[in-house]
Amino acid sequence: MLTKYINDIMFYNHHFIGMHWIWWLIIIVIVLLVTFDIIPYRSRTELNEDAMDILKKRFARGEIEQEEFEERKQVLKQNK
Repeated sequence: MLTKYINDIMFYNHHFIGMHWIWWLIIIVIVLLVTFDIIPYRSRTELNEDAMDILKKRFARGEIEQEEFEERKQVLKQNK
């Protein structure tokens, strides 16, 4: 009888009291860390790249031709 009473108080559907709250707490902490940029969700290099670096990488990968590269480079120089 006492054992059943202790089990009823201490356990809820075979979970220790409050264990489901720990998962919610973990999720909330992770969301807050990502929100306040403590855990980066994108690489820091993406944040520090300027347009000329991106243009050079696209040209190096062959995504754009030399003519387009030169045109865009001139436009970027004019905007600086």
